[in-house]
Amino acid sequence: MTIFFVIVMAIGWVFSRAMDTPAILYAAVGFSIVSSFVSYWWSDKIVLAMSSAREVDHDSARELYHLVENLCITAGLPVPKIYIIEDTAPNAFATGRDPKHAVIAVTSGLLMKLDKAELEGVLAHELSHIGNRDILLATVVTVLVGVVVLLADWFWRWSMFGSHRRKSDSDDRLGAILAIAAIVLMILAPLFAQLMQMAISRKREFKADADGALLTRYPEGLARALEKISADTEPLEVANRATAHLYIASPLKGHDGHVGFFTKLFMTHPPVDERIAALRGLEIK
Repeated sequence: MTIFFVIVMAIGWVFSRAMDTPAILYAAVGFSIVSSFVSYWWSDKIVLAMSSAREVDHDSARELYHLVENLCITAGLPVPKIYIIEDTAPNAFATGRDPKHAVIAVTSGLLMKLDKAELEGVLAHELSHIGNRDILLATVVTVLVGVVVLLADWFWRWSMFGSHRRKSDSDDRLGAILAIAAIVLMILAPLFAQLMQMAISRKREFKADADGALLTRYPEGLARALEKISADTEPLEVANRATAHLYIASPLKGHDGHVGFFTKLFMTHPPVDERIAALRGLEIK
């Protein structure tokens, strides 16, 4: 969180100096504080509302509830709230600010198309995200990306339509340097922020795969589940680019098998074949 505020203030300071408008810095800091507060306390509710998920309990989804409950006992985690998304595309995600306020959401398609061992592997993966605090990390990174993108957009609009640019920039070397730095940040900051978000998401997926396999003691279950989910060609209707990185596999269907280095940089998830190979290479003792 400290790094987050430092980055936002640094970007806001450069933009404010380049435009000779201190209000930009104040707006950037204020917006980052509000965004952090909202995302920390209500991110799970926002994501669930965007996904049209409905909560289920023990009586309405007994088998699912028992699977989650047994895995939580093994992992030493409190039982999270369980939601179902009415969509035939198989997928799942976890969200919430900490293990005590966590949520697991699965699609109806996941329940229909996976057998018990495969479903257990998916649930163990999502519980590993909860145990590893990945859900909070993903929220903070998402907020960082959003703030950086908005700051860049504000600067662009200010420079195009505003009249706050330094009148002496042509004669002021420092002003010229700051203006160039601001333009570079405007172009590159959103790209680098999104690349950072994707890189963190990919790394945490590998970690959750391994921890989920250790939790069930059966890596093949999760490997088969990933094969089925990736082979399903139906896109998840309620998913979008803002929430895609939360899911166990990309809900925005496309080729994610053998891909090149630069293509991989812009993926929210590691290639499925790499994840399956890593799972099948695990030695569970």
